[in-house]
Amino acid sequence: MSKKKKKLQGVVNDINVTPMVDVMLVMLIIFMVITPMLSKGVTVEKVKAKNPIAMQDADKDDAVLISVTRNGEVFLKTTKTAPDALPAKVKDMLTSRLDKTVFIQADARARYEVVVDVVDNLRAAGVEQIGLITEQDQKSKETALAK
Repeated sequence: MSKKKKKLQGVVNDINVTPMVDVMLVMLIIFMVITPMLSKGVTVEKVKAKNPIAMQDADKDDAVLISVTRNGEVFLKTTKTAPDALPAKVKDMLTSRLDKTVFIQADARARYEVVVDVVDNLRAAGVEQIGLITEQDQKSKETALAK
């Protein structure tokens, strides 16, 4: 009979939150690790411009973005690509799109020759609208805000 009394006294009606806290901490760690990997393209140090034009379409998920790194590597979104292979790949990407703009972001220290080669290959693919992505110069930004 002592076993029955122990079982009845051992029942706890409170909610055990420890498993929930464990799951939440694991999810937090997963999100902290994965979030930096969700970047849209290759990271480059963009050229600073005094009077840039805002290009909201470049931030869209389906935008055609070509990156040129400091050491001359060319990336189509996040895939490393040879500049000669761009016309075929870009043509395929733009066939079913209404907006046929291609955006180029080049590192400030990238060789001009590589950027021109990319633009030349895009023109060969029939691209008529090319957007050059830059950052606003900090001094001109402060001047614009002061006005």
